[in-house]
Amino acid sequence: MTDELRTTMERVGERFNLGEYEIDAYLAVLEHGELTASEIAAETDIPQPRVYDTVRSLSDRGLVELRESRPMKIVAVDPGDAFGDIRSSLAEMVDELEARYTAPARDTEAVSLVKSRSTILRYLEEIVADAEYELALSLTPDLLRRFRDSLEERVAAGVSVELLVTPASRAPSPEEFDYESVATEARARRGITTPVIAVADGEYSIYATQDALRDDRDRYGVIFNRSALGFLVSGFYGTVLWTTAETLATDGESRPFPRTYASIRRAVKDVHELSGEFHVEVRGRDVATGNEIHLEGPVLAHEFDASEQVASFSVAGEDGDPVSVGGLVAALEDVEAQEIVLDRS
Repeated sequence: MTDELRTTMERVGERFNLGEYEIDAYLAVLEHGELTASEIAAETDIPQPRVYDTVRSLSDRGLVELRESRPMKIVAVDPGDAFGDIRSSLAEMVDELEARYTAPARDTEAVSLVKSRSTILRYLEEIVADAEYELALSLTPDLLRRFRDSLEERVAAGVSVELLVTPASRAPSPEEFDYESVATEARARRGITTPVIAVADGEYSIYATQDALRDDRDRYGVIFNRSALGFLVSGFYGTVLWTTAETLATDGESRPFPRTYASIRRAVKDVHELSGEFHVEVRGRDVATGNEIHLEGPVLAHEFDASEQVASFSVAGEDGDPVSVGGLVAALEDVEAQEIVLDRS
């Protein structure tokens, strides 16, 4: 770091390093234009003996002027003048810091534990933006409003979005919020302890407590960068959270075909709910050998129950015999599907 940049950072830090008394006194003087020391004490909780030291500290920073009269008056300096030099210094400092910034590689670790609220929000933003065909979300109402524009862009781009809003008591009603513009299907779940979750295309995901977003206790988030581990989040979301929530809005039928899925549950649900015959392309692994498999053909049959916890389908193999297809870490079926492309026959 250059001496000039270090000096700038020290100057900016010194100007903004205000204590509680200094902040209270400064805001009181700003509001009234000018005050005496006694008036500041009356307007704030600053003890009378501390007022003089406090206003002199503000004067040294160029935030107020001290007019030696009887009694002494503390006069506010126009904030545009008081912070004008800092504003330009801060802008220059940020530019130079950004020039030095090296973005960390996102995929260096399979699992990352983060405790910063800003980092959790940044990863949530990245996951939403990176989704190419499928996005599963569990958001608080505040986060829903924060990411509304980004979600509208994903929906407009043809991404399937399952949105869970929690707690249900604070979720906007469908009459006052256009859920269909931000989600293929939206549900609300009761329970303040429901975690914040985002999964993009079954590969990149985050799990965080609601407390972590409130800067409260138990502040942590877990980032999963590989699909085999991200399945832990996706599976928990699909079986525990999604199936215990009430529907707010759904617009699944309007999405065009072909549709791409990372979740077997979502693919089979569309086959189950939409009429007609379907053609499917599956990329995955043989459950017994682990070898890569590519299947393509008509959907012969499917299995789907109301709880959405059972989902599979069968497609004709190379020899014409039915091959059963399940989701990630499937055991009962023949194939573990990692990516499914569904189209109308």
